Order: sequence, then C-alpha cells, then structure tokens
Amino acid sequence: MNDWIRLSAEDGVVIALRAVSLGEKISLEDGRELTVRDDVPKGHKILTEPVAAGEDVLKFGYSIGKAKTDLEPGVWVHTHNLRTGLGAILDYSYDSSAERRQETSGDDVPTFQGFVRPNGEVGIRNEIWIINTVGCINKTCEILAKRGSSQAGGRVDSVVHFAHPFGCSQLGDDLQFTQKLLGSLVNHPNAAGVLVVGLGCENNGIEPFKGAIGPYDERRVKFMSAQSEEDELEKGLQLIEELTEYAESFKREPVPLSKLKIGLKCGGSDGFSGITANPLVGTISDTLVAAGGTAILTEVPEMFGAETILMERAVNEAVFGDIVSLVNDFKQYFIRHGQEIYENPSPGNKDGGISTLEEKSLGCTQKGGKSLVTDVVKYGERVSKTGLNLLEAPGNDLVSVTALSAAGAHIVLFTTGRGTPFGGPVPTVKISTNSDLARHKKNWIDYNAGQLLEGMSMPEMSRDLMAYLIRLASGELETNNERNGFREIAIFKDGVIL
Repeated sequence: MNDWIRLSAEDGVVIALRAVSLGEKISLEDGRELTVRDDVPKGHKILTEPVAAGEDVLKFGYSIGKAKTDLEPGVWVHTHNLRTGLGAILDYSYDSSAERRQETSGDDVPTFQGFVRPNGEVGIRNEIWIINTVGCINKTCEILAKRGSSQAGGRVDSVVHFAHPFGCSQLGDDLQFTQKLLGSLVNHPNAAGVLVVGLGCENNGIEPFKGAIGPYDERRVKFMSAQSEEDELEKGLQLIEELTEYAESFKREPVPLSKLKIGLKCGGSDGFSGITANPLVGTISDTLVAAGGTAILTEVPEMFGAETILMERAVNEAVFGDIVSLVNDFKQYFIRHGQEIYENPSPGNKDGGISTLEEKSLGCTQKGGKSLVTDVVKYGERVSKTGLNLLEAPGNDLVSVTALSAAGAHIVLFTTGRGTPFGGPVPTVKISTNSDLARHKKNWIDYNAGQLLEGMSMPEMSRDLMAYLIRLASGELETNNERNGFREIAIFKDGVIL
C-alpha cells in the first residue's frame, strides 16, 4: 500500500494513508522526493506545491479553502493554516445550454424479495409501528411495543415504538414539522400496520393528525386515544393483534430494483470519507437510479461549498431553482438564529483530517454519485419521483436519518469514519471509511469500505455492496442497529414551545 493518495491531478495536496513524521521523505508520482515538515496524522493532508497566502488549496479538483499564510511543500495542511473560502448567500445562474442526460441501465435489472402493499408500494420489512402523537405517552407506547412483541410471537418482523418529546404546546412550523414527519412515517411501507396513539388533549390530536396522514386503509392504520380508554394497554394490545393478523396476509415476492429507495447520509466523517465510503455509496446511488430506483441525499449544510456541483446536475431549470432555494433558505435559517453559516466541521471531523466546510461538502456530496437531480423534497414530506432527490434536513445524524426514513427510504446508507451505534426507523447500514474502525467496532459497522485502500477495486466493491443490499432488502440479513434494537427518531425544531 502506498503512503499517500492524490484524488485529482489538479490537487496540491496528497492524503496520508498512515501517520507521517517530521523529516520523513515521501516519493511523489513524478519521482520527486518531498520532505515532510510536520508530524501528519493518518487521513490528513500534505502540501506538495507552494501556495501563497490567500490562494486556493485544491482537493478533489476543487478549492477546499484559502491559505492563511504562504505555505511551502511538505507542510501539514489543516485548520491552523487553512481557512474557508466561502461567503454568504450567493447568486446562481442556470446554464440552459448544458446537455443533461440520465444514464440508464443496459443490464438485466435485478429483483429483491419484498412485501407488495395494496397501494402498489413495497416494503422490505413486515413490521407493526406504534406512532404516538405526543411525548406524554412515550412510556405507554413503550410498554405496548414490548407486550405487543411477545403477543405477536414472531408473526411479524417486529413491533416498534419511536419515542419523541413533541406534539403538545407546539406552534406554527414546529407543529407542522411534527405532524408532517410523523404522518409520513405512518405511510411508510415497511410498516404493514400502524397503531397511532394519542393522549387526548394535545395540539397534535388524533383528528388534526389524520389530516397529515392523508387517506389511509382502516385495516392498516388504527387509532387510540388513551384518555378515552378505561385500560389503554388492554385496548392497545387488542388493536396490535388486529394489525398483526392483517400483516400476516403479506408474503415476500420478487420485486424489481426500481421499487427500492435508499437514503444517503454520513456522520463522524474523516479524511477517508471522500476517498472510500462516500464514492462507493455514490456508485450504489448511480446504479440504483439507472435501474429506475430512487436515491435521497440530505444534510443541506453539508452541501454548502459544493452546491454548484448539484445545481449543474439539475434535470431542468425548475429543479435548479428548487436547489437554489433549498441552499439559500437553509443559509437564512442560520442567519435568523445569529449563527455563522460556515462554522463547521465538527471537532471529530477535524480530528479525522477535514479542515473546512467546503472540504467536508465536496466529500459528502459524492454519496449522490453523478446522476441528475430529479426533485427537491421539503422536510417531513415523501419523495414522489424516482432518481436522485435532494431532501431538506440538517446535518444532525438522527434528525436527518429520520427525515430520510419519513421521505420513503427503505434503507439508509450511513458512512462514517469514527462510528456510531444508533439506528433510524429503517435498516441503517453503517459503512466504515477505514478498516481500523471496522475491526474495532464490529457490533456497529455493517460494511467496510476501507478495503478500497487495501487492494479491492471500486467496481468490485460496488457489486459486492449492491449484492449485500439486495440480500438485506430481501430479509436475508439484518443490520446491526436492527439486531441491537436501536430504532430511534428525532424531529426538527425551529420555534417556540408554550
């Protein structure tokens, strides 16, 4: 294995594939020997060409920031000598002359074994979900899920409750966010049956919440107001039994890959995220889109600095305008709260070798591959078009994974360089950017993209990961979050609570 990797011929930096010490010499691709001027941690950047103060430093073939001072070859490039080159809200223009053509698969499109629902949607799990309208009854719903699991006795994949603290004393956008998000979860096809539990006096009462759910099948969605029942646990278990009996009517059958929807997310990124796991996930996104399926990319603040790459791939001018609004509206959200737009990356990202937000964004957006962007989806809403969709949500791991699930993702591909145990409402595949993490956290990590640095090729790993996902969608495999029972949600909040 080489000591370093250069991601683009235009780059002025290489990425250290091992810790490099002050005074060591490394051989570059043109035969030059470069003396390293600092101790450089694994995954961090070493400058190979001189850069004057104020000039751009390139990685991925794009600027990742401006040099704070004159920099000599061999120096460690990081936050101490590199600053963001990003500004505030920008103007963008649509290039109507650019050719935009979506790649389609010329191969036989594979199938997976899924549950076809009466409305034509497909689930990859046959579960009972308990959705509470308000946080006051989290514990009631928790007990119902536990007893319901025992009662169902393996007749469904699982009985799950998603605790949250909201639904009461919320106003305006906050209440709408809660209703839309929970309503979209109710409609998720991984849930064969859904029990909606209300308290009875909350803002998000059952009757107004039905408006957020929209039309529903009474066999699939049951409602219970706890204050109206003498024994809400007895009544809840009765309704869960009815839902279980309905769920038993579904059996797995072959379904084309075009029915699959995947969410794309990264968290705890490191210097290898944009080299291994994110590009690998990008190939999966492109393969799925070419087969007629759907990929959903979110984390809007982590598009800042790379947004023009996505805008150039808008399928038409209307979608281009929607991407502009998506980015600028999120910047206004930062400004409205008096926060610095480009105050990123996180401490963990910096430890891993990421110095600026544009560097993080250029790595992050690789998860979307090279497909055209077909639609932009508001927070809490469900995707309605196939292809690559952009979803409005923040970078926070659990908030964005919940939003991806609510948008309709059957599976979330979560790339990480540092690791995390959590899981969202749907199978959350943890893909490590490096082999050290995969070996260290076998109970967290489901797939190791670090093998790309150890002799495995990108096409080989892309085929392997897609085969894994088809088995996962078919119910042959479980993710670690499913096995460990880590199923959580978090709801975006931007307003006043009474």
